[in-house]
Amino acid sequence: MAVNLDYKCPACGGTLEFDSATQKMKCPFCESTFDVSDLQQKDTVLDTQEADMGQPQQMQEDSFDWNTSGGEQWNDENMSVFVCKSCGGEIVADPTTAATTCPYCGNATVLSGRLSGVLKPNYVIPFKLNKEQAKAKLKEYTSNRKFAPRAFKDENRLEEIKGVYVPFWLFDSNINASVQYEGTTVRTWRDSKYQYTETSFYDIYRQGNMSFSNIPVDGSTKMPDDLMESIEPFNFGEAVDFQTAYLAGYLADKYDVGMEESIPRANERIKHSAEDTLRGTVQGYATVTPRFSSVQLLNGVSKYALYPVWILNTDYKGEKYTFAMNGQTGKFVGNLPIAKGKLWGLFAGVTAGVGALTYLICMLLNIF
Repeated sequence: MAVNLDYKCPACGGTLEFDSATQKMKCPFCESTFDVSDLQQKDTVLDTQEADMGQPQQMQEDSFDWNTSGGEQWNDENMSVFVCKSCGGEIVADPTTAATTCPYCGNATVLSGRLSGVLKPNYVIPFKLNKEQAKAKLKEYTSNRKFAPRAFKDENRLEEIKGVYVPFWLFDSNINASVQYEGTTVRTWRDSKYQYTETSFYDIYRQGNMSFSNIPVDGSTKMPDDLMESIEPFNFGEAVDFQTAYLAGYLADKYDVGMEESIPRANERIKHSAEDTLRGTVQGYATVTPRFSSVQLLNGVSKYALYPVWILNTDYKGEKYTFAMNGQTGKFVGNLPIAKGKLWGLFAGVTAGVGALTYLICMLLNIF
């Protein structure tokens, strides 16, 4: 099988060629040279036409290469760490912040000590929506749920909303992704006696280079990942260099999931996004089935940022319910219990309605 390999010049983007005189890769446009060993990891199969279509294309296993070097330590004597003795949550705030309740479980917090040994955030997205707006959003959210218990609509519940800066690891990367599919087309026709169906099978290949910026991964175990991903996206264009002044009047969650521990989730999100992008280019087939995919990621880097989130945690009959609102965009999510009395009332009404309709039909048909 003939395979075309395309190496791009890092300096100008031209196509590199092997120079037999120097035994190096050379760009004919800017004349830059590179050792072959330096480009070995960039090997990617680009040819999508195989000599034998019955043989699958040889593709590389996934490869992720992240820069895991540490950042600046955050040692600020003006900041304090509050530790909740109930759930163990750690939150950072200035000494004047009224941290009377834990935003995760609602219990009182206790001042534990000064901040030390934690990475300083690179960026912060300041809160754009205030507490009153968050309260209004929660009231609107619960009032639109007909089967929610009245407890979730009481005004005293709204006062428990806390503004928290949630730690996020942000990942940037350039990748090369390849996916192999099996596609089918179906053709049917008939004559005077029979109907015929012809199914044709195709090997389909897609490959592309992509760039990802600021892929967020929640750095707190106290924050459910699905909840934090549900209030995305955040607009990183409004992020600013971190300063502790942005924390005044708010709480800041102290990360307990390190950058290296967050890499698997970042890899998963990047891989799924790349596969979805390539799948969108495959059209005109009756069915498309993925057979193999490969993602090659090189020199990925990470940043540490604080994102604004309004949080409400409350208990109802022994169950914990969490609500969150994006403090930048206002997107609101959460789970609600169902008031069984209201549900049974609806069921009874529907049952009565069905019974009356059934009786009317029977009368019309002279069954009774």
